[in-house]
Amino acid sequence: MSTYKKRTHSCGALRKSDIGKTVTLTGWVDVRRDLGGVIFIDLRDRYGKTQVVFAPQHNQEAHGLAQSLRSEFVISVTGKVEDRPEGTANPEIATGDIDVVGTELTILNKSETPPFPIEDGIEVNEDLRLRYRYLDLRRPVMQRNLLTRHRVYQCTRSYYDRNGFIEIETPILMKSTPEGARDYLVPSRIHRGKFYALPQSPQTYKQILMVAGYDRYFQIVKCFRDEDLRADRQMEFTQIDVEMSFVDEDDVLGVTEGLIVELWREVLGANIQAPFVRLSYKEAMERFGSDKPDTRFGLEIADCSDAVANSGFRVFSEIVKKGGVVAGFTVPGLSDYTRNQLDGLTDFVKSLGAGGLVYVKCHPDKTESSVDKFISPEEVKAIAKKIGAKTGDLGLLISGPWQKALTILGLLRLEMANRLKLIPSDKWDFLWVTDFPLLEYNEEEKRYVAVHHPFTSPKQEDVALLDTDPGKARARAYDLVLNGNEIAGGSIRIADSELQSKMFALMGIGDEEARQKFGFMLDAFKFGAPPHGGIAYGLDRIVMLLTGQKSIRDVIAFPKTASATSLMDDCPSAVDKKQLDELHIRVI
Repeated sequence: MSTYKKRTHSCGALRKSDIGKTVTLTGWVDVRRDLGGVIFIDLRDRYGKTQVVFAPQHNQEAHGLAQSLRSEFVISVTGKVEDRPEGTANPEIATGDIDVVGTELTILNKSETPPFPIEDGIEVNEDLRLRYRYLDLRRPVMQRNLLTRHRVYQCTRSYYDRNGFIEIETPILMKSTPEGARDYLVPSRIHRGKFYALPQSPQTYKQILMVAGYDRYFQIVKCFRDEDLRADRQMEFTQIDVEMSFVDEDDVLGVTEGLIVELWREVLGANIQAPFVRLSYKEAMERFGSDKPDTRFGLEIADCSDAVANSGFRVFSEIVKKGGVVAGFTVPGLSDYTRNQLDGLTDFVKSLGAGGLVYVKCHPDKTESSVDKFISPEEVKAIAKKIGAKTGDLGLLISGPWQKALTILGLLRLEMANRLKLIPSDKWDFLWVTDFPLLEYNEEEKRYVAVHHPFTSPKQEDVALLDTDPGKARARAYDLVLNGNEIAGGSIRIADSELQSKMFALMGIGDEEARQKFGFMLDAFKFGAPPHGGIAYGLDRIVMLLTGQKSIRDVIAFPKTASATSLMDDCPSAVDKKQLDELHIRVI
């Protein structure tokens, strides 16, 4: 590489106050324009852009060399800062009032023609962007995303440090324990036939830290789950992990709200009001059809079961008798929805598993439904009243088992909100969802599984249900939801080894298996475990929302694709047979 002068300023630093100074800038050629022999270069680094002017009268050698410049050449430029001629200022960039008149130019490295423009708003296949990620990361939007992520890291560490938390690293190579997803396994060369696991979370370690007396712990930590990917999920992701001793739910939620308020203020300048609204799981499902409800718009669900419990329409009455639900919501001003449009909605809910869709239309002279031949006019009016439908409105109803029907209604609610553009993009609606079910029965495996994880404590008043009706026990668990996205979740933990063993037994984990997988943790609980609880934030998802992106891949420097591959460095890849032999592994 050629010798060059070190930069005196970044490409985003110069202002009118610098006019007259001789400066040196370094960076990448963003755009080159030749206007009648005078060459203009937009020079770019991660701080911004500066326009550099090369003309023969300023320095003929520099001007001659500038003619060879192309996009993405890396250069060093020395010259004098001048005021831009009247009428040529560029208000779109911070340095738009000045030019640098180039008198010295060094080409530090040339570049091939990039496979896509290094600019925002480009229509480029994501696989191509990921293949050339080092170029994609030069784009201003990607730089802003990663700088925002950096800011979130710094705010998080500052906040927890000021509030008495200790940052402690936990192992990346750990024991494989069942936590809901597949583990990534790492074979041991030294211990033949044995494996480490990459942590799905630091759950067991952070609880042991509470037993060890470190009553306020946090960590920004990598976690790994071998599961199918989607826009807001990666096999390798980052958590803000937190645990606290001698606390209840209010303590954990209060500390969490404090960080959220600070993050939104420091990163966006937004004034978020706390405390946040709290909804029980039951209320969230019955009002919004989701345990992560988007409350930025209306279309709230209402239960109509009472109004149709004795209906001659057996689709409704039989569902209610079996403990199911008939529920729906009103879409204001949509009574003129056509049959074709309603058939489209019916196909949509059927694709989700619904048996069908019932609609109610409130006209000025009558209220009608799609099942008028089966139910009385009084029942139709009762349904309309339950869902709050008035003249000009459309009501949409689903019937079925409680969770299934409400979940489908929740998805239909979102579908209608998107179709009608009811969701404001400039609103931040935070809320807590609490009192989740502790366990759910897995018909396939014929056993209970933990809704959150097996270390979550039941509510004190529900402990007795573990012996009589475990499925009705509620958890001391809580999720933080933002605009329909779960961004954090946690619980008060089980600190009693006897209760923990009972939880394992309910989940079909016998004493021997529990001892094998969690013996170290059960032993620790016998030596004075404090009551404790915590939470883990999805940092990638938080940064995605802060930056207004649609995918967490756009806020991670080097993400994997939806098929869990890294296109840039061809990962995963085959390894030498020698390496496999050392690990006592044979690929079949």
